[in-house]
Amino acid sequence: MRVRSAGPGTFVGILLSVLVLPGCDPPREPEPVRFAPVSEELFADGGALTDAWADVDLDGDPDRFVGFNGAPSRLYRNDGMGDFVDIASDVGLSVERSVRTSAWGDFDADGDPDLLLGFAGAAPVTALWRNDLGSFTEISTEVGLRLDAGTTRQAAWIDVDADGDLDLFLGMRDGPNRLFVQADGGFIDRAAEVGLDDPRRTVGAVWFDDGDGWLDVIVANMNGDANGLYLGSPDGFEEAGNEVVQGGGRSVGDEAEGSVRPCSVDYDTDGDFDLFFANYGANGLLERTTDAWRNRAEELGVANPSRYDTCAWADFDHDGSTDLFVNGTVGGGTHYRDWLMRREGSETFVDVTPAEILARNASHGATWVDFDMDGDLDLALAGAAEDGTHSLLQNLLRPEFAWHSLHVRVLDEEGRSTRAGAEVRIYAAGSTDLLGTRRVDSGSGYDAQSDLPVHFGIPGGQHVDVEVVVPGGGNRSVTRVEGIDPRSLQGRALEVRASRR
Repeated sequence: MRVRSAGPGTFVGILLSVLVLPGCDPPREPEPVRFAPVSEELFADGGALTDAWADVDLDGDPDRFVGFNGAPSRLYRNDGMGDFVDIASDVGLSVERSVRTSAWGDFDADGDPDLLLGFAGAAPVTALWRNDLGSFTEISTEVGLRLDAGTTRQAAWIDVDADGDLDLFLGMRDGPNRLFVQADGGFIDRAAEVGLDDPRRTVGAVWFDDGDGWLDVIVANMNGDANGLYLGSPDGFEEAGNEVVQGGGRSVGDEAEGSVRPCSVDYDTDGDFDLFFANYGANGLLERTTDAWRNRAEELGVANPSRYDTCAWADFDHDGSTDLFVNGTVGGGTHYRDWLMRREGSETFVDVTPAEILARNASHGATWVDFDMDGDLDLALAGAAEDGTHSLLQNLLRPEFAWHSLHVRVLDEEGRSTRAGAEVRIYAAGSTDLLGTRRVDSGSGYDAQSDLPVHFGIPGGQHVDVEVVVPGGGNRSVTRVEGIDPRSLQGRALEVRASRR
């Protein structure tokens, strides 16, 4: 394995596993789609709105936070082998509020993930829980993040000013969006100053870089409001009047339609990021070209007009292409259908939704996560309806193919998780053949942000080179790690420590 840095101060840390499994040929036919529920009784309650994952106790596996519509929230510690224990009461996170927002991020850069919560209803409508290795303290007033009015939606921890610490973007359902910039351990709302105080009815957001080194943001707006595409520059943010993005596949001006969740995905594996919108109305899949966005949802079979809450992309079957899960909302006594769409060929998505998913009455939150550390991605679902659940479904991909994958965790120079929005690409070892592109979570799920490694399916388990790009402040810093054998990382993540310069 060889390591190369694109700038001074960049280095790479690797977590290696001693478990090595024998190789095998990749499957010639699509793998059967099989999922099985985990701990059904534990995850049986409905009324769940947000689902967010992070390694809270730093033991190497992901733990789960679930926020409910008034019932006590849950923090499930992952004890391995499918065993979860709700420790929310023990650590002070059993909040009996309508939790509409949950976002994990290491805002204080001490190495463990902290939790931002947003609520609907009475004051306060925000809370920040500092994590001190599994012991949580609420400090929103102390650091300037307490809000006493408004209804929160998407939160995103992101280093907007490229100064090395995390700032906080907060989408608001009923007023101008907020951007809290961190300085000296405190936060100041600078949304109006930099041009991000969008007053429309925002419920979703995702941050990305269009290639110029300045972070940009898409905000998804409801009730017929146009979506917003805000392009970053040295002078702040300016909204781009892009009609395709403004609609995101649905109509603008119709109160019954709107965009709930934007997802950033390189669905066609060409190295740049496209956009998917989960909508009330037809969904949109906006392919990025050199100078425009083109909506291809209808021709690729993923428009499926209905009412949707979230999108979640992943290569769940390790065939090398990204697949789509989108869940229907619940409203007016109707549960709108969920879809698992597998990519088959260059121009086709096929409905492969198994009964195990359809029976869950999923809505709102959805997260792909390798909770059992076997190499493939499992599916966590929230269900807001009373007859819903907050199910966890184990992916039963055959073990000989489950290890055909790579998890990559992007950290800063000190080993801290402050690189939200970083881009990760993998190539066939020693070549320029691109195998996949992912982004470190910068706004995901339904009003949630997880702190998880990015995941790649690697057909055949071949050796790969990994490239990490950290955008910000007009720069795009590149770190490369070469000659990675996925077999040597079974049950572990490749950790890449990436500098901004």
